[in-house]
Amino acid sequence: MGAVVDLDGLLDQRRVWRGRQAQPRALGLQPTGHADLDARLPEGGWPPAALSELLLASPGCGELHLLWPTLARLSGEGGRVLLVAPPFIPYAPAWQAAGVDLRWLAQVEAKPDEALWAAEQCLRSGSCAAVLCWPERVDDRALRRLQVAAETGEALAFACRPQQAAHNPSPAALRIAIDTRPAQWRVLKCRGGLVPAAPISTAGRG
Repeated sequence: MGAVVDLDGLLDQRRVWRGRQAQPRALGLQPTGHADLDARLPEGGWPPAALSELLLASPGCGELHLLWPTLARLSGEGGRVLLVAPPFIPYAPAWQAAGVDLRWLAQVEAKPDEALWAAEQCLRSGSCAAVLCWPERVDDRALRRLQVAAETGEALAFACRPQQAAHNPSPAALRIAIDTRPAQWRVLKCRGGLVPAAPISTAGRG
């Protein structure tokens, strides 16, 4: 996969990255790449320039399969995708097979108590199309900072958290629970519309 990057160096590259970008990043429709999910979301996909929470039954239970179509599209357009302190070492062949352009994929190493700060800075910089992070313990104030940073940097922010977090309020524009038994997605919160009543089965998906 893309190399581990130095955060300060990345932020300093903002103008260079924008100059090389194939085309301006659209702030409108941001399809998830899953037609049945897009059809249930009021904005027809991910809320643009906003924080989306993915609530996991367990780490690595399917968040990448949900996100890969979006990350493939963004990286294919020359958009930088950053993974901030992922829980597992990304397997480059799998990302490439999913269509992600590895030239635009990078990982930021950060200590657990610095990961949210790093994600916030990456989002705020304006040099990223999407930023993924996996915070285990985070309060409403920290999530609100991620939301504001996503708006400021006009990026998609994804926070992958344990499903127990569903019991706590969140400023995220969208919250989706990823279940394994049964294999399904449940939309728990969506900005601008009603929460779909029925879950979306993911059985048989890649």
